[in-house]
Amino acid sequence: MGGLVVVDITVSVDGYVTAPGAGPERGLGVGGEPIHTWVMEGTADDRAVLEEAYRETGAVVMGRRLFDVVDGPWGWNEEMGYGGRRDHTVQPPYFVVTHRPPERMRLTGDFTFVTEGVAAAVERAKAVAGERNVVVMGGASVCAQSVAAGVVDEIHLHLAPCLLGGGTRLFGQLPIEAGAGARPLEIVRVVESPHATHLVYRVRGSDPAGPPAG
Repeated sequence: MGGLVVVDITVSVDGYVTAPGAGPERGLGVGGEPIHTWVMEGTADDRAVLEEAYRETGAVVMGRRLFDVVDGPWGWNEEMGYGGRRDHTVQPPYFVVTHRPPERMRLTGDFTFVTEGVAAAVERAKAVAGERNVVVMGGASVCAQSVAAGVVDEIHLHLAPCLLGGGTRLFGQLPIEAGAGARPLEIVRVVESPHATHLVYRVRGSDPAGPPAG
């Protein structure tokens, strides 16, 4: 058996993962930095959540817009990358959902560009993740697409105690038909700190032991 497929993302209290104006030069938008205070200046509880997530990651799925941010001039570097500040000598493989692979990139690492959609990217990530988790880290559109495709086992939300008032809404593009009723989630764990409330939900109908590795 393999690990889980996990959507893992930070969100403001009003449901935004970035402030307005997000792009390669401002990954969190104009004034959006407070939602990641738990990563940059977290308590011992925040660090434990971050370390557990990093330790359990076998592969990462992201969208092209997020890739353009982390590969951009103010993106990941030797000190800051997936999992925050740490030694990035060893990194998980990354699968980027895109319509067209970039002609060039700044970052080194194991990046695979998948043009067949998010479900295909998750399947390819599962094939290399082994017993560890596939983490869908963003952006918002890819997170929503993965939930809509039925490939997600758990949703890990890091609820930052702030209001952004606009920007990129997390599940604003989730295609739930009007009148279809709520999509139930099961609360698995809650960890609180002054910088974030860390919430783990199991998607109802998923196998808590995780899907086969491939």
